[in-house]
Amino acid sequence: MTGTLIVGGTVVDVDGSRDADVRVDAFGRICEVAPNLTPAAGETVADATGRLVIPGGVDAHTHLHLPVGTVRVSDDFDTGTRAAAMGGTTTIIAYVTAYRGEDPLHAALTWKGWAEPSVIDWGLHMTFTEPVSEATIARCIEAGMTSFKLYMAYPDLLQVDDRTIAEIMMATARHGGLVTLHCENGGAIEALRAQALAAGRRDVPEHSATRPAVLEGEATHRATAIAESVGAAVYIVHMSSAPALAEVRRAQERGVRVLAETCPQYLHLDVSALARPDGANFVCTPPLRDPWHREELWHGMSRGWIHTVATDHCPFWAADRAAGFAGDEAAADFTAIPGGLPGIETRMGLIWDGVAAGRITVEDWVRLCSEAPARTFGLWGTKGALRPGFDADVVVWDPQRTQSLDADALHMAVDHSPYAGRTCTGWAERVWSRGRLVADRGRFVGEPGWGRYLERGPALLEPVG
Repeated sequence: MTGTLIVGGTVVDVDGSRDADVRVDAFGRICEVAPNLTPAAGETVADATGRLVIPGGVDAHTHLHLPVGTVRVSDDFDTGTRAAAMGGTTTIIAYVTAYRGEDPLHAALTWKGWAEPSVIDWGLHMTFTEPVSEATIARCIEAGMTSFKLYMAYPDLLQVDDRTIAEIMMATARHGGLVTLHCENGGAIEALRAQALAAGRRDVPEHSATRPAVLEGEATHRATAIAESVGAAVYIVHMSSAPALAEVRRAQERGVRVLAETCPQYLHLDVSALARPDGANFVCTPPLRDPWHREELWHGMSRGWIHTVATDHCPFWAADRAAGFAGDEAAADFTAIPGGLPGIETRMGLIWDGVAAGRITVEDWVRLCSEAPARTFGLWGTKGALRPGFDADVVVWDPQRTQSLDADALHMAVDHSPYAGRTCTGWAERVWSRGRLVADRGRFVGEPGWGRYLERGPALLEPVG
């Protein structure tokens, strides 16, 4: 691989926005960022005039190849990482689930096998669904999985109790890891779901009605209170509502080390989608909310209360989503619809919309989508910035490039798009992964297996300058 010089663009990263060129060496590392660099002999020159040059996106919340009941997420690590690259993301972190009675390290080996075809770099989080020993936590961290997900919902399969949350938080903190939490009150939700079914309310909008925002807020309060009591940090995943954001903000004001993530679906969609004829395609958890919650989330992003934007990418074929209906509307059951939306390819473009609309700055965009997730999940030093010594994960972003968000115009392995009929103005033009061009003006030019497993270090919870 020869070196590359990206010239003429506006570089945007943690160090601010400035006119500069970016030199990439033959080993796939950034070696120089400065104005008016002179091409070296044999160096490939890429013209970025009129474009932004940014660090590749880091999507810290993805589900690929995941079995869910009798079906499986439609994107595997090959198709999912291709789509990510086409949208400007060069690093993903996927969730491993260790089900009850399963050895977490054995589960991780299974996921690593599934991930071998990845076209961009990838890491793994570990999900615990029952109490685990401190030795198990230490083994996971030694294997480069330094973050652990716990669920406060889905009591029959995934939910752990408050004591387990506290114990895992304490043990994780002692080993330099970070606990991430799905915050919903699982017990109350199960009661509401049972009540709805008993009353014959089975249609898709009941998915949202039985998972109200107040129960996300309650669980977020409990999560931050437990973290505060044991002296640990906590990361709230896929935050969807104003009550949850309010609890995060109150905890931050008390000095609790709480970080929050939201997702594009909660910034661009709302609960009305569930009432559409194809409403099953919009089922995700937490559910889509009333439109006013979106304004609160955008405000939280601009103020720095929300730390990262990830996708919770978890797509299903439309036929798999409709399994609960079995072709008979009278037998419809909203509880049988697998939940999750596609988004691994569209994240950068949808959040860029916030820049174009003046909701956030271009620097906020890069912080939320690249720098902050790299810092938070132990990738700082190689990912998240355009600095000498960092991996040359580089995106040339064209603010004027248009991209349809219809399913057939994208690269995710799914037959529907929650944003069908919409167009993004602002999209990735060229994308490099460790110095190798993987996406070029709408064409995938990468290679399966190019991505490598990232053994992650401890979280950096303070801003890095």
